[in-house]
Amino acid sequence: MRLSQVGACVLLAVVSIQLVPCKGQATEFLFGTFPDNFWWSTATSSYQIEGAWNVSGKGLNIWDTYCHVGGNVNNNDTGDVACDSYNKYDEDIKLMKELGVSHYRFSISWARIFPDGTKASYNQAGIDHYEKLVDALKANDIIPMITLYHWDLPQALQDMGGWTNESLIGHFNDYADVMFEKLGPKVDLWLTFNEPFVVCWLGYGVGAHAPGIKEAGTSTYECAHTIIKSHAKAWHTYDTKYRATQKGKIGITLDSDWKEAFNASNPDDVAAADRAMQFKLGWFAHPIFVNGDYPEVMKAAVYNKSMAQGLDASRQPSFTEAEKQEIKGTHDFFGLNHYTTQLIEPRDWEFESWEQDQEAKEIRDPSWPDSGSDWLKVVPWGLRKLLSFVKDNYGNQEIIITENGVSIQSNTKEDALNDQARIDYYRGYINEVLKAIRLDNVNVIAYTAWSLLDNFEWSRGYAERFGLHYVDFDDPARPRTAKESAKYIKQLIKDHGFPDTSGGSKKQGSAIVGLCSVLGVILLKLFN
Repeated sequence: MRLSQVGACVLLAVVSIQLVPCKGQATEFLFGTFPDNFWWSTATSSYQIEGAWNVSGKGLNIWDTYCHVGGNVNNNDTGDVACDSYNKYDEDIKLMKELGVSHYRFSISWARIFPDGTKASYNQAGIDHYEKLVDALKANDIIPMITLYHWDLPQALQDMGGWTNESLIGHFNDYADVMFEKLGPKVDLWLTFNEPFVVCWLGYGVGAHAPGIKEAGTSTYECAHTIIKSHAKAWHTYDTKYRATQKGKIGITLDSDWKEAFNASNPDDVAAADRAMQFKLGWFAHPIFVNGDYPEVMKAAVYNKSMAQGLDASRQPSFTEAEKQEIKGTHDFFGLNHYTTQLIEPRDWEFESWEQDQEAKEIRDPSWPDSGSDWLKVVPWGLRKLLSFVKDNYGNQEIIITENGVSIQSNTKEDALNDQARIDYYRGYINEVLKAIRLDNVNVIAYTAWSLLDNFEWSRGYAERFGLHYVDFDDPARPRTAKESAKYIKQLIKDHGFPDTSGGSKKQGSAIVGLCSVLGVILLKLFN
């Protein structure tokens, strides 16, 4: 071996060690602030915080039923009282004011407006409540962002088949139309659905959420089909009847983990990761943001599995050409919820369901930090990659991060209040958003922390706490107490990001990133 070759090998050994933290800039902290027009928000949903489950004419919803049956929720918890925000919304607004958020995302309880889900049961008391909430927010200079459907379907509509029954398209549109008419003059940010994937997979696939249906190979797909068409119809109703006078924006919020190939050098792993992304995010985003139809890889996979079963047609319904045109382009922005990441490798499953149809296996790196939820590993860099994926696959949309946060299980109030792990989570994930904006030119315009309050966390009841504020669920008054994470978010909002106070570390960090790039080029040239 010649001396120059030895030198190259030594250089490779040294540089490979130095480049590890530079890979993808995943571990580099970026100092800087967000664009001037970037806005900060926090969020809740109706069933998780409101309580007042049977007052002022409200009808039963599927979560009332699911909880009251017993055995479906940890500790048999219910949302009957929850945070009592139906009565204590003024206190909640004071907490938001203290945080300094510019926006508040909350959802309407459909069963408060139409107790049986149809316009024939119109309930003025429900409208009055949300008008008071909107007025109180605006009086405090907080902009409301309303989600029309956050999982609490009126039970009467579920009795008709729920989201597997396409008659819900018309009923949802009637409900949306009334909300646009009544609140639209004061509200200019709307979301039709929150996380339709969760509705259809956990509610109609594995039965872990209300309404508790376990038909993972059929009802899951039928549910998604109805929801996508319901979204499109409501979007067009707003667009044709209200946009000109109300001048608002309307979209949908989709949830997605980031799916990273287990071995990026293995084409099979890369293909499996892309398939997993298309089955999760693309399932809903591709029809709305691309061409009105499901991703080709998804359609082909479900069709092939269906044929192998001996069926006459795919288990996944198809859109007509007219429906595709109706669905395509029904967005004013991209609403995105994100919490965690998985590693993906291919797997040939024996069973036929949404999970098995994609022929992919999820792996969680044991080195990734845990949270208070078994499904939620702390992987900040996944958010940046996901944001770039959205830009690359769905156009340079305005992206509103409509949820991001982490759960912590604590044995005492003191432990819950001193939530350093949540601060670390927010710091890491929000910094990845800054990188996506400043380094990758992704058009993220807003960040929403989930959640304003500890609340009813669906099938986990009150065991998993996501809130910036501690709620004492053993006290009938449901007092709120700011956690350390609330103080951190307040300061971050005040600073509008991460201003460099080190007097030079930002410049040094940029130099290190630049050095990584230069050395990478040198290595490529040496070994090509």
